[in-house]
Amino acid sequence: MDIHDYLRVFRRQIVVIVASVLIGLSTGALVAMLTPPRYQASTEVMVAVQVADTATPAERSLATGYAKQAVETYRSLITSSLVLDPVVEDLGLSAAPTGISASAPLNSAIITITVDNRNPGQAARIANAVADSFATVVTDTLESREQAAAFSIRIVTLEPAQVPTNPVAPNLSLSLIIGSLLGLAVGVGVALLRATLDRRVRVAADVEAAVPVPVLGQIPLDPDTREHPLAMSTAPHGLRAEAYRSLRTNVRFFFSGNQGVFVVTSSGPGEGKSTTAANLALAFADAGQRVALLDGDLRLPRVAEYFGIEGGIGLSDVLAGRVQLNDVIQRWGRSALFVLPAGTVPPNPAELLGSSAMESLIETLTEAFDVVIIDAPPLLLVTDAAVIARVTTGALLIAAAGSSQANRLTDAAKSIESVGARVLGTVLTKAPVSAAASTAYGTAAAATTH
Repeated sequence: MDIHDYLRVFRRQIVVIVASVLIGLSTGALVAMLTPPRYQASTEVMVAVQVADTATPAERSLATGYAKQAVETYRSLITSSLVLDPVVEDLGLSAAPTGISASAPLNSAIITITVDNRNPGQAARIANAVADSFATVVTDTLESREQAAAFSIRIVTLEPAQVPTNPVAPNLSLSLIIGSLLGLAVGVGVALLRATLDRRVRVAADVEAAVPVPVLGQIPLDPDTREHPLAMSTAPHGLRAEAYRSLRTNVRFFFSGNQGVFVVTSSGPGEGKSTTAANLALAFADAGQRVALLDGDLRLPRVAEYFGIEGGIGLSDVLAGRVQLNDVIQRWGRSALFVLPAGTVPPNPAELLGSSAMESLIETLTEAFDVVIIDAPPLLLVTDAAVIARVTTGALLIAAAGSSQANRLTDAAKSIESVGARVLGTVLTKAPVSAAASTAYGTAAAATTH
């Protein structure tokens, strides 16, 4: 994915990301409120060298080097029982104090002793007591010499510990920052995981990525589609009707000799193929062209229901030789649209649609009509659409935003191409209104280049 894909994923999952950040902030605030306050007191001591007046320059240099080398050993000594046992006795503690640390910069003779405690006064007392005990241990035990030496080591307190006034923990600001960052990281991770697992197409770019053909149209989502599927008739000035006119303009680029035979299909059911086929036929008829709309979905026909016509006898009966075409094809009002319903549900739809009778029927229709549109069943359920597509100009593959799977669209396109047919383009139904309302100039131009 490129940066635009990531931005689209984050925009799509913005609710998840924001919710994760808010949860992280809340968790950070809760942790800060439940964390007992801790105070920190520090004292600084220095490992000092006392050189005898009679010491030579070499001995003075040796003494200084020895002191710096001894700092690391002394630093680790501070938390030992040798230093802490006297502190317990002096302060009357029940156990050795905890939360004690010692640090020393590189090549420095200064040691910083830090004590963490819930009681600020106790933190300062322990820090100063540890420093005193440490000085005593070093001077009286470790550096005690019976004979006179050129130098001696002693511990000097540079900065005694003061009673702290502000706790070092909890840090509300830091907790909120860490919580929000963790929440953001979790939200982004969940968004990317959902985008990886969710293969549904949502915008035209998703469809183009799944099927490398132009998106010929985007039909906006309309909750009234189920009750009023024929937008070109019931709402001719609405947004959906305008989208079908735009689709008609783009499909016209695939005409051969001012004629075209198109199969309208989809990868699965409920994606809007029948509605698209019916409205596209009406759009061509409104443009003054003679149009024949065939309901090639012999298993689950919808065209007769949409147009409110009798569909008991139709395409299957014509292909079986029981009736003549002119006896069952029906004109829609006074328009130039003629509708051939599915007719009797046969036991062998694929054989009928792939028969020579179907080829002859399409040849007959192309002689009488400018445009022939065939509503075919979903490709991944049956092979009917691929069988029909072989004897047509090509197929229009319908994809529904928010429900069609990208991998299923790819498989559907391959099933058409596997029989030597052509996928002319795709149509995104149930599209976001903002996307469907945009102009189709770029889409039409793309169609001409394929």
